[in-house]
Amino acid sequence: MTEGTTSTAAAEAGSDTLTRLEQEGEIAADYLEGLLDIADLDGDIDMDVEADRAAVSIISESARDLQKLVGRDGEVLEALQELTRLAVHRETGDRSRLMLDIGGFRAQKREILAALGAKAADEVKSSGEPVKLDPMTPFERKVVHDAIAAAGLRSESEGEEPQRFVVVLPA
Repeated sequence: MTEGTTSTAAAEAGSDTLTRLEQEGEIAADYLEGLLDIADLDGDIDMDVEADRAAVSIISESARDLQKLVGRDGEVLEALQELTRLAVHRETGDRSRLMLDIGGFRAQKREILAALGAKAADEVKSSGEPVKLDPMTPFERKVVHDAIAAAGLRSESEGEEPQRFVVVLPA
């Protein structure tokens, strides 16, 4: 293969991935619109592709309605995300890594977790000792790991689900 052929093939593969992720988003949006209709809740669906995964958000003027779909500490949101992934899998036959956000809950949670990761990194830098954080979901751990890496430190996940937690290590 020549260099031009290689870059063309890479561009086509990227285009295929984007098309597949957009299709996942559309399937998820249709599923979630049906769910909103059944629950008699108002909300608009926003679709995007972020970090090689489909991202779907439900937004509404009335955050109170959407709070029911988030649940305590995002428990209902996590369940809805899994159901939505299953709906996508049923249609495509492929496992989906789709991320669902409702009423900005995940976006806000991401900011809080990034700050937690930065604070833990500062503590490790000043003390030189590892810091163990409280148990977290896989999404939460990923955000914290990213914040630790951005601070120039290493981190690991330890323990078994649902008690898996992040340990921030000195450089």
